[in-house]
Amino acid sequence: MCGNHRADGSPVDHDHHELPIFLPTVRGPRRWRRRAFLGEFGTGTMAFAVLAPTFIAACSSEERATPTSTTSGGGPTSPFPDTSAPTTTTTAPGPAHPGDGDTGGTTPAALAWTRADLGFVSAYVLARGTEVAIVDTGVAGSADDIGQTLAGIGLDYTNVTHVVLTHLHPDHAGSIMEVMAQAPHATAYAGTDDIGGIDFDPITAADDGDEIFGLEVVATPGHTSGHISVIDHAAGILVAGDALNTAGGGVQGPNPDFSIDIDLANQSAKRLAELSFNTLLAGHGDPIEDRADTAVVALAASL
Repeated sequence: MCGNHRADGSPVDHDHHELPIFLPTVRGPRRWRRRAFLGEFGTGTMAFAVLAPTFIAACSSEERATPTSTTSGGGPTSPFPDTSAPTTTTTAPGPAHPGDGDTGGTTPAALAWTRADLGFVSAYVLARGTEVAIVDTGVAGSADDIGQTLAGIGLDYTNVTHVVLTHLHPDHAGSIMEVMAQAPHATAYAGTDDIGGIDFDPITAADDGDEIFGLEVVATPGHTSGHISVIDHAAGILVAGDALNTAGGGVQGPNPDFSIDIDLANQSAKRLAELSFNTLLAGHGDPIEDRADTAVVALAASL
């Protein structure tokens, strides 16, 4: 949704504009429009844990819901120890759609994701075996909730080696100092043009086309100058930050009230429509887990 902030990142009370919602539709297989990323996954299992809040129409509230989680795994055996947490569903690994493109000669690793409700913003934890990357850190005070989700999959902050911020707004970068303080082995990343606005040092620049933890960085400026998204081509998962929003099972474009350049933000949304992915994980709103790219293509045609 909006991220409850102005373009300079400060929180405000606000009204929401109605934006068109585009729902995924069924279509036949097509080849990826971008080359699948190359990289050696090795034999370790890949898992994807997602921390995302329930999408709400008004995001000015600072109250948090009790964290809840949903775990999705790729294959008959979970890569994580059995815990008392969440309902589990299984998703077979593979390209974004059956029959789509080449995966660079590597077999996509199994992928699982876990969701925890932080109130109105999403953070994402990606794991390959026991090595972890976190994408976004939520508002200030979110580090403990992220830590609880790590514990729920049998890991902790000592396993974290990468922390990627999609952009500088405080609902996404607000806990960067707390998270980095608890993750002694981690390197922080953000888009070059946003680094100066994030209250943490050092941060490594993440530029278009870079690879971090097997994820391709996609520059998606407009919401902020240095906004980035990341995509796992083999698993068909796009983590879009605030470059896209979701609501009611459909996709919305970037919010014009909180984007510094809405025309540029819309161009970034159109760029994401050129990618193939099955699952969309947005900064605000519920994940879309099936043929999400079809909805983004429909959205892009309307912008």
